Amino acid sequence: MENVLIVGAGPVGLMLACELSLAGVRPIVLDKCPEIGDLPKANGLVGQIVETLDHRGLLERFSAGSPYAGPAPGLPFASVPLRFEGVPGIPLRVLLIQQPRLERLLDERARELGADIRRGCEVLALAQDAEGVTLTTGRGELRARYAVGCDGGHSLVREAAGIGFPGDTDKERLIVGHFRTDTRSLEAGMEPGMEPGWNRSPHGRVLLNSLQPGVLIAGIRERGAPPRGPVTLEMFQAALRRHLGRDLPLGEPIWLSSTVAQARLAERYRAGRVFLAGDAAHLFPAGGAALNVGMTDAVNLGWKLAAVLRGRVPGELLDTYEAERRPAGARTLTQTRAQAAVDRVDGEDGAALRALLGEVFAFEEPVRHLAGLLYDSGVRYDPGAADAHPAVGRPAPDLELADGRRVAELLRSGRPVLLDLGGGTDGLAEDDWMEVVHAAAARPPADALLIRPDGYVAWAGAAGLAEAAGRWFGAVAASRA
Repeated sequence: MENVLIVGAGPVGLMLACELSLAGVRPIVLDKCPEIGDLPKANGLVGQIVETLDHRGLLERFSAGSPYAGPAPGLPFASVPLRFEGVPGIPLRVLLIQQPRLERLLDERARELGADIRRGCEVLALAQDAEGVTLTTGRGELRARYAVGCDGGHSLVREAAGIGFPGDTDKERLIVGHFRTDTRSLEAGMEPGMEPGWNRSPHGRVLLNSLQPGVLIAGIRERGAPPRGPVTLEMFQAALRRHLGRDLPLGEPIWLSSTVAQARLAERYRAGRVFLAGDAAHLFPAGGAALNVGMTDAVNLGWKLAAVLRGRVPGELLDTYEAERRPAGARTLTQTRAQAAVDRVDGEDGAALRALLGEVFAFEEPVRHLAGLLYDSGVRYDPGAADAHPAVGRPAPDLELADGRRVAELLRSGRPVLLDLGGGTDGLAEDDWMEVVHAAAARPPADALLIRPDGYVAWAGAAGLAEAAGRWFGAVAASRA
């Protein structure tokens, strides 16, 4: 019997494969597509997942050749700009990377770590019992102790596990394309008052933008169902004429597509030995949050599954996956619904609403609050006690230590890290389940931090370490409580 079967070799499934493999569990990843696709369904990463790549020592590798990788100068919130310049403490970083390249790099990393990735292997059915999960594929049956559905919004795994997916479907369609061209096409499409990004017309909204030299991104959002069959250049130009009253010199199409946004959240993230992550668990109607939330799901689940499979902790630890990640998904669904609603209001009412929000967003506190939502949904994981240190349940700060290292560099191995910052943890017994680092830092948030493999603080302070270590890692971290 295998340990873990992952259905879906997109960014979420591959990230989970990397995390499991790093922790010593070799998963099998199944995907019905014979090879990695070339459609740039997403154009970059923003939020916590960028820091997670840094934690694993992958950010430099993934940033190579990127048009931009660094602090986010600002982001749109329902087409109203959020500007972060001059606001201290904004954690958001951006990595512009198209999804095909992201998937290839994650595939390479997962294989380096020993994951078994089987493409062209479609999952046809799923059944589970008290001992494990059986998947029926086009190549026969596979059985494992656990299965994870990372197979998108139409997840077979979710349906077979009997997990509901309530929500609604947008009444507008999005037709989008990438075109091989130059900046003159972008400039030629601009009319007085238009800017790069989304612009409104009497019939809907038009997108004209470029994130890399030589590639124009164009899109049309309007009411109606998606066209049947593939989108053609003629259909795309016709849609543009409805909005702009003229053709645009778009250039050679790289790809064309149409979609309808949905807002959905799975009723559960777990059914017995079956888990959901990414789009199989949540669909957001706006805002580019899907990869950040979905890949962070994978990082949360990966170390917990590995710890249970290696016998370090009881199976109850797996219950914390849904307890932590479903509220994050729900919170993200709330803010993306709000963005979609604000963006949907047309006419003078919509203009007034967005103008007023623009005034509100000029103040530091609203910008800081929304940046937190875009970073990690703003949800604090259960700290375990009412009097827990404020850092517990939140991402660990990337402190610069006196020896020149950063906290991010301590998390490369994917093991828990006990960071002693104040000399108050003498007598600790280092074991293969964690690393103990004694260091100094300017203005440390606590005398010591116990950091989970996913970068969250499990404990902070000077007392209660053994209890926290036992709760999360099934181990006594200190010779004294």
